[in-house]
Parts: sequence; C-alpha cells; structure tokens
Amino acid sequence: MANRPAPPLVLRDGDREELERWTRSSTVPASAAKRARIVLLAADGVANARIAELTDVTANTVLSWRGRYEERGLRGLGDLPRPGRPRELDHRTIVAETLRPPPKKLGVTHWSTRLLGERLKVSNGTIARAWRAYGIKPWKAESFRFSTDPELVGKVTDICGLYLAPPQNAIVLCVDEKSQIQALDRTVPILPMQEGRIERRSHDYYRHGTSTLFAALDIATGQVTASLKKRHRHQDFLAFLAFLRQIERTYRDVVDEAGDPVELHLVMDNYAAHKHANVRGWLAQHPRFVVHFTPTHASWMNLVEVWFGIVERQAIRRGVFKSVRDLNAKIRAFIDGWNDRSHSFVWTKTADQILAKANRSTTSNPRH
Repeated sequence: MANRPAPPLVLRDGDREELERWTRSSTVPASAAKRARIVLLAADGVANARIAELTDVTANTVLSWRGRYEERGLRGLGDLPRPGRPRELDHRTIVAETLRPPPKKLGVTHWSTRLLGERLKVSNGTIARAWRAYGIKPWKAESFRFSTDPELVGKVTDICGLYLAPPQNAIVLCVDEKSQIQALDRTVPILPMQEGRIERRSHDYYRHGTSTLFAALDIATGQVTASLKKRHRHQDFLAFLAFLRQIERTYRDVVDEAGDPVELHLVMDNYAAHKHANVRGWLAQHPRFVVHFTPTHASWMNLVEVWFGIVERQAIRRGVFKSVRDLNAKIRAFIDGWNDRSHSFVWTKTADQILAKANRSTTSNPRH
C-alpha cells in the first residue's frame, strides 16, 4: 500500500506573501528562492516526491526544509553556520579594508579580489564572499550631475505642471534634435535569426555619413512632427528655425472653439541654437508659441528624449544603411509607422518628488 502524502504545511501569518516575494525577486539568492518554492508547494499540499521533481532536489532535501520551517519559520530557511575552522578574518574587516583606497604604489583605482587577497593574506574567494555578503562592488561606478540652474525650482514646477495639467485649448510639444546619427553598413551581410540562433552581424562596418533628426512630440497623442537634415550646419539656429516653421505649418489649422489658433507650448533644452537672437525674434512674431526651457543638465525632463530612445532601439541601432539617403528613408518610414500606432506619453512624477532628489549634496562639487 502506497504511503499517504504528507499533510499540507501550515504557514505562519504573513509568511506566504513574503515567500512569494522571494520567488519573484531578482535580488534574493537562488538558493533562498528555491527553499521558498519548496515551502509554498508543501503548504499547497503537493506530495514531497512531486515537490522534489518540480524543484530538482531530493526528497530528503524537501523533508529537511519542511522541518526547518516548522521549527523556526522564515528564519529556519537561512544558512546555518558552516562547520570547520573559524574565520581568521571576518567579513567586516575585509569590507573595511575594501573601502580604503589602494596604496599609491599599486597604481590602481580600486581593489580586485586578488590584490586585496594578497594584501590580507587570504584567498580571492574569501574576498568575493565578503563582497557579496555586504553588496560591495568595487569594479562598478556610477555618475551623477546636479543641476546648477538658479531657476531650478521654477522650471521643474513649470514643466511638471505642463505635463500633469496641460492648459486648455493648447498643445504641448516636446522639441529637440538627435544629431550625429550614423549611416552604418556592415562589411558582410547580416546572418538572420534562426531557430536556436540569434541574429549575427560583423563587428566592423562602413560609415556613410551622418544625419540629424529634429522632432516635436505631441504628448497628448504621441504624434511626431519630424525633419531630417544631412548634417548640422555651421549656424545651427538656421536649421532649427526651419523646423519651427514646419511646426507652425503643421498646426496652422488647429483652432479652438472660437476659431482662434490654439497655443503651442514648446518644451526645449538649453542648447544655444534654441536661444539664438534670430530664434527669439521669430518666436516674438508668433505669439501662439510659448517656450518652456528645461533646467540646466536636466534635458531628461523633455519627453521627446524618451521617443528618441525608442527610435534608436527599434530603427537605428540594428539597422543597415547604404547611404545617408537610405538612413533618412528608413527613419521616415519608422516615423510614418509610429504615427499610425502612436500613443500618449504620461508623466507621473510631481515637482516635489523631483526636487526632493534634485537637492545637491553638501559634498558635491560641480566644478570638478
């Protein structure tokens, strides 16, 4: 007669949600996620033998983690102290040494496991385990930049208000240019994707010139008005003026209920061509255009940058272009397709949320 399956494991209050979080999290170790899955399956009444099959462990392992959870709850799913000789150097000492800069005589900017291991007379594996335990990653570095704009608060508040509560009878357009788009052609034909194989391409390429993409994104509809130039001219503002005239023609017939042309609110960065005297003069002659500048070093607040990222990923990065004309034609084809399937761009952060992170740390130095 077959043995009866073990009764379902009874979970403590709130443990199911935490265990399910372990199975979904990318930061929880794989071993802990597997233990959580074992306990959850046991709580659902799945037989131990079946749990062993589903989690690729032995039945004894399933029984062990069931028992550990019954005795100590979530704490029982952690690793027990390993047997053997005690550590001669604890992790805190290793981390403390890691946080000190290496000696100048080594000529390195940061520690490696082998360099630090030689200094502390331990194995590089010991160093690696200490770094993992404390989340130390000396080989990585990130950059940041604080805005030095004296009108930071006002500009952030203005643009966030424009995105979150657009004016009545007005269109909000995010305007910018993506320059130096290279027309790259591979030296050999691309090998297309096949079953079991990803697309492959040669590392080397031919350059056939560059193009500049001007774009105005209507955040309410996602529609894009665009223009392509073969290259940036010596006087960049001339190309930008031509694009402003194109925007004016595109929205010339858009009127409000009274038959008056709707206002066009332009969100732009602080590029010199956008503030040229000729550009300011043209805008003064066209009062329906209202300009909103992003803060210095905060062009990420311009939503057209998000759209430029989409163009780069979906049409340019993996494209093959025989000439600048070919590049421009394929970008125009993408824009036409985009406008057929466009969607609104929704801004979610308030000005207060942004400014709470934008306050400069007292240790930063924008001049370095």
